[in-house]
Amino acid sequence: MRVAVVGAGVSGLTATKCCLDEGLEPTCFEQSQDIEGLWRYTEHIEAGRPSLYLSVISNSSKEMSAFSDFPFPEDFPVFLPNAQFLDYLQRYAEHFSLREHIKLGTTVVSIRKHADFATTGQWNVVTEAGGKQTSHVFDAVMVCSGNFSEPSLPLHCFPGIERFRGQYFHSRQYKHPDIFQVEASRVAAKVTISTTRGSWLLSHVFEHGYPWDMVLNTRLMSLIKTNLPRPLPWWLLNYKLNQRFNHENYGLQPEKSCLVREPVLNDDLPSYILTGRITIKPGVKEFKDNSVVFHNCTEEEPIDVVVFCTGYNVSFPFLEESVVMVENKHASLYKYVFPTHLQKPTLAVLGLIKPLGGIMPVAEMQARWVSRVFKGLCQLPSQSVMEKEVNEQKKNQVRWFGLTFDEVLKTEWLVYLDTLASFIGAKPSVLGLLCTDPRLALTIFFGPCSPYQYRLGGPGRWEGARQAILTQWDRVLKPTRTRVPAASSSSFPSLLTVVGFLLLLAAVIFAFQ
Repeated sequence: MRVAVVGAGVSGLTATKCCLDEGLEPTCFEQSQDIEGLWRYTEHIEAGRPSLYLSVISNSSKEMSAFSDFPFPEDFPVFLPNAQFLDYLQRYAEHFSLREHIKLGTTVVSIRKHADFATTGQWNVVTEAGGKQTSHVFDAVMVCSGNFSEPSLPLHCFPGIERFRGQYFHSRQYKHPDIFQVEASRVAAKVTISTTRGSWLLSHVFEHGYPWDMVLNTRLMSLIKTNLPRPLPWWLLNYKLNQRFNHENYGLQPEKSCLVREPVLNDDLPSYILTGRITIKPGVKEFKDNSVVFHNCTEEEPIDVVVFCTGYNVSFPFLEESVVMVENKHASLYKYVFPTHLQKPTLAVLGLIKPLGGIMPVAEMQARWVSRVFKGLCQLPSQSVMEKEVNEQKKNQVRWFGLTFDEVLKTEWLVYLDTLASFIGAKPSVLGLLCTDPRLALTIFFGPCSPYQYRLGGPGRWEGARQAILTQWDRVLKPTRTRVPAASSSSFPSLLTVVGFLLLLAAVIFAFQ
C-alpha cells in the first residue's frame, strides 16, 4: 500500500516511520531542502513553512516530548534549544532509516480524489520539483503540513491601525532582537504586553525544581481533573498556579478562570513586571499615529513597534475545500484526524491539535493509529457516529475552553493519548501491572506519563520501554546534577510529595462537601 506523506517535520517523520512499521510504502514530500519543519531555523522566512526565532526553547521537557521508542540522549538539557531539538530529529531519521523515503525540495501542488475513489480510496497527487510537475497515484495520504505557516493577522479588529506610523508585524516575522530591538524587554526601553483575556503563567521549573509537565501530566492528576466535579480540579489548578505569584496582582489573572486557558510558559515575566521592564495592559481600544489607547485606560501609550501574536489560520492549499472542511479556523475531523464524510478512510491529518502537553507523542500516536486504519487492522465508526462526536466535541470545547482563535484545537493530553492507544491495543493497564510488576505500575500511575508507557505492550512493543520509564528521572537530572554534595538526597520526587498532595486533595474535597 503506497502512502503519500505531506511534510517532513515532526509529524511527517513519525508518520513515515509508523508506515514502515506496518509494512506500508511511504513517500514523504518536503518542500524545503532539509527535514525537521518547525525546528529548523532559517535567517529568512520561507513561504509555506513555519518560522521560529533563534533563541526559542521547547515548552515541554525532553522526557515528555520524546518519541515513544527513542529517548533523548541523557546529556541533552531538560528543555531544549531549537538546535538540539533539531539534532534529536536528525538522529531519529537516521536511526530508523527514514531519509531514503523522503523527497526534499518537492512541493505538493494538489491532492484530488481518483476517478474510482468510491471503490479504491485512491488519490491523485501532483508534486513539483525543479520547476517540473509530476503526477502520482497513492492508496492513502497523511497530511503533516502543520498549522504554523499561515499567520492570522486580523487588522480589522484594531481600529486606527491604518494611520499608525510605527512598525507592526506578525510574530512569525520575528527572528532575533537586533532586527528591531525588542526581545523580552532585554534591549527595548519599554515593553507593554496587551492581553484581552489574561493568562495563567507557568515556569519551566515547577515544584521542587522539577519540569512542569513531569509534575502536572501524571495519571493521578488526569484522574483528578477528569473525574472530580468540574469546579474542584480547576480550583486546585488555580491554587497551584497562584502559589508562585498572585496572577491578579500582576495583571495576568484570566477574566474567566473557570475556562481552561493554555498557560504561557515564561521564566522571566514576573521579575520583569516587578522591575518595571514590562507593563501588562488590557486589550487595544484604538491606535493613534504614534501611540495606542487601551481599554479602560485614559492615557495614550507611546509605541514604536507592535508585534501581533494572534495565532495562525488552518490552511490546506493543496486540498479541495470539500475534503477537509474548515470553519472558524476549525477542521471537522474525527479525533482531530479523519474527515468524517469520506467514502473511504484513506486521508488523515496529523498534528492539527493543541494538547496541553508535548505534541510529538501525540503526533506519533496519531500516526500509529492511522497506519493501522489504512492497513485495515482498525475500523472507524460510521459517518453518523463520527459526526455526532465531532459536534459534541465542539460544544464541550466551547464550554471548557471558550471559542477564540485556536481554542477549539485544544484537548486533554493524557486522555487523548489513552483514547488513541486503546484503539490500537497499546494503552497500559495499571491494574494488570500492579499484579505482575508493582514497581512499574506505581511509577506509571504516580509518576509522569512519559511516552514510553505506550510501548509496553500491543503492536510496536519496545523491549526497552520498561527501563526507559524507570530511568526517566536519571536522564532529567544527568545534565543538571553536575555537582553532587557528599550527603545528597534522592534524585527524584519521593512518595512524600504524592502523599502530601493527596492530603491536600482530601482537605479540599472535605471543604466542598
